[in-house]
Amino acid sequence: MNLTAELLAPDIAALIKEGAFSEVRSALHGLPPVDVADILSSLEPADAALGFRFMPRDAAAEAFAYLSPEFQERLINELGAEGAVRVIEGMSADDQVRLLDELPESVAERVVASLSPQTRATTQAILGYPPRTVGRLMTPDYLKIRPDWTVAQALDHVRKHGRDAETINVVYVVDESGKLIDDLRLRQIFLADPSAKIEDLMNRNFVTLRADQPQEEAVQLMARYDRTALPVVDSRGNLIGIVTADDVADVAQQEFTEDIQKVGGMAALDENFAQASVRSLVQKRAPWLALLFLSELLTSNTLRFFDDEIQKVVVLSIFVPAIISSGGNSGSQSSTLVIRALGTGEVLVKDWWRILRRELMVATVLGLIIGSIGFVRVGIWGLMGWWVDTRKDAAGIEYVDSSVQEHYVRLAAAISTSLFGVVLWGSVMGALLPFGLKKLKLDPAGSSTPFVATLVDVTGIIIYFTAAILILRGTLL
Repeated sequence: MNLTAELLAPDIAALIKEGAFSEVRSALHGLPPVDVADILSSLEPADAALGFRFMPRDAAAEAFAYLSPEFQERLINELGAEGAVRVIEGMSADDQVRLLDELPESVAERVVASLSPQTRATTQAILGYPPRTVGRLMTPDYLKIRPDWTVAQALDHVRKHGRDAETINVVYVVDESGKLIDDLRLRQIFLADPSAKIEDLMNRNFVTLRADQPQEEAVQLMARYDRTALPVVDSRGNLIGIVTADDVADVAQQEFTEDIQKVGGMAALDENFAQASVRSLVQKRAPWLALLFLSELLTSNTLRFFDDEIQKVVVLSIFVPAIISSGGNSGSQSSTLVIRALGTGEVLVKDWWRILRRELMVATVLGLIIGSIGFVRVGIWGLMGWWVDTRKDAAGIEYVDSSVQEHYVRLAAAISTSLFGVVLWGSVMGALLPFGLKKLKLDPAGSSTPFVATLVDVTGIIIYFTAAILILRGTLL
């Protein structure tokens, strides 16, 4: 809740309690719908319902669209059939569909049955498209004109019907069969000669969406062509609706939130985090956490395989966390960058080889940097003589073990080589996994940071001890 809403909420609540509904109406008049929603959602549903009853229908509908699904459901119950329909009828068709999608089925059916026949037909037509497609996102409230009209006729049409349109920034030109043949910005029409024909302003260069396309593609096209609205056509090219920037922004935010949650190593939430129940959070997080734990057990099994080497050179175990975390961190960096690039359309699956080649060059430099740091760290301890250790034999007699000190240069070489190898391998795996999932038509965000880190942990141990065996053979091993 912003500062304006925080300041007004107590006053609005007091006015509602006093029954001063004309003052409530005046206080809420002119406020942005999102602020009205914040104020009323801070009240008890019964009080908020009273506030909605005394607001103008259009203002109430706009504010209602900003409420959380849970609060909307409670308000519908408080408003009753007649009051709820009054508010919902004032909402745009796409907002109505979003509301019905999020309501429980029994409540949604009751609401649909109460709508007017015209509103019900429009809403059910949009609901007929599969979830998360452009068809669910579009609105039928747009302005269309004919190419044989004059500019003056087109402007008269905008003045007459513009109030009911979702946006008047763009006007759509259709032929006699309803096929879209161009879209024009209102500015083009407004600045043209009133006697000119609309077809004289057309260049037939426009971008469309299909109703069956995924909503993510609407986000990408809106950003690519910098449009405030995009037309939606059917298989014959007939104009059936438009998608506006505010709807696309909601989708982009939803997609980004889901990707962030998946990258964190969990299933995407079906509701806002603030409203999520303990049960829902456990259900979304527990399976992934259990899977990652079982995967990490492979790390223990892999370490067990190199038990003899660890017994001979205990110092090798000291560097295990640093080695495997370096690989996991580099893999997480790569996967995060690639997941985001795939999500925004910056790169496509066909670009995998180009990205891999660049990642190999980057990982090589990163591996050399991290490997050098590891070499310097081991080398400084060797120069300072800190690798000399006091141990006890089987009989409990203490003795000085200076074997590591004598061969610290080789140990430094083994550590630095391992670091180079795991950073390189982690970066490659982190870059390739999202492409692989995308190719299989799965969500690239599934190659999340914890998943990549777990995978690289196991392979990192193999790389580490293989390098140690090869470099330290005949000395410490």
